[in-house]
Amino acid sequence: MAYRVLIIEDDETIRYELKALLERYDYSVVTTDDFHDVAAFALSKNPHLILLDINLPRYDGFHVCRKLRKSSNIPIIVVTSRDSEADELMSMNLGADHFVTKPYNTEILLAKISALLCRAYDTGATQTVRFGELVLDVGKSETTYCEKSVELTKNEARILSLLIEHQGNIVSREDIMDALWQTDSFVDDNTLTVNINRLRKKLGEIGAEDMLKTKRGQGYSL
Repeated sequence: MAYRVLIIEDDETIRYELKALLERYDYSVVTTDDFHDVAAFALSKNPHLILLDINLPRYDGFHVCRKLRKSSNIPIIVVTSRDSEADELMSMNLGADHFVTKPYNTEILLAKISALLCRAYDTGATQTVRFGELVLDVGKSETTYCEKSVELTKNEARILSLLIEHQGNIVSREDIMDALWQTDSFVDDNTLTVNINRLRKKLGEIGAEDMLKTKRGQGYSL
């Protein structure tokens, strides 16, 4: 399967280099130099993954990410020269799956892209798992509690799936980070906290706010 990657980057040189890099690894690549309504363009191209810069003309990457997340769970990796914790937290809060700063290590970027695509489109990940009245449809990234449902990002669904799999036991932050990103070396600890907080908020929206428990200094459990 040739995964289709959309590059949203206004720097022509970087856009060309990213495109050439991904095509060398057999990805199908879509780019654009029209940033009038890039979110609508992205949805029309139905990519498997988006590489999104923050510093864009007209609307910045934060606006684009927010707009995309209103109607889509397409995996998003923010690739930007802005390297502050505030920018990373904003990106993750708006639904981005990863935050990569320029200049980036191409091998690490490729590894993140590959791992994210595998998690998002693993054809075996279509089962439904349950914890009491809480039901997670892994394939749809949707969880239901007492007939109320909410969509989750791929990372949120993976965290919930991991906690359900180990229900009754504490799952450490290190184990969650390893399951999500295959490493805890290149991911800021705050990134996991943001994902946990987003998941807890969404569970609260369907009345399951007390299910996700924090075990201080140990990890999380259901």
